[in-house]
Amino acid sequence: MSSRIEDYALIGDCRSAALVAMDGSIDWLCWPRFDSGACLAALLGTRENGRWLIAPLDKTTRVSRQYRAKTLILETRFETDGGVVTLIDFMPPLSGNPAVVRLVVGERGSVALHLDLVLRFSYGVIVPWVSRLEDGTLRAIAGPDMVLLRTPTRKERISRRSEFSLLGPARWSRSF
Repeated sequence: MSSRIEDYALIGDCRSAALVAMDGSIDWLCWPRFDSGACLAALLGTRENGRWLIAPLDKTTRVSRQYRAKTLILETRFETDGGVVTLIDFMPPLSGNPAVVRLVVGERGSVALHLDLVLRFSYGVIVPWVSRLEDGTLRAIAGPDMVLLRTPTRKERISRRSEFSLLGPARWSRSF
């Protein structure tokens, strides 16, 4: 089940926008333009309709978020018993190729995180064919739609999952 609508924040690049839930999941992304079909559409159903989650594995004791002053750069701060990390989400405005950038910054302690990426084109209906390019980039294709993903993941049947830990202070970033 997706989050309540009031629990979402918006990031965008003047061509498209994404909705980011308090739990660190991008549950809606029409890409590369507002009039394109969604490739992340959990907002319409479940994770199987497409989402990109980055969140602590352990129980989160506190979640807070804010936009950087006068920007659509979203910072979601997760506090756990083991430490604190901040997830930074943004879409560079009017850059050459549309991009969603997600950075994880370890602030203190050690926090184990997981990444769960489920890409579904045409509003959560079409499962893409995924392959790895020579440089390690993942390419997801379904008909005329294509997404390139630069992230450390392991292949599972219909999604991409990864687990990693950050010892603060540290940084980790991924984009597509």
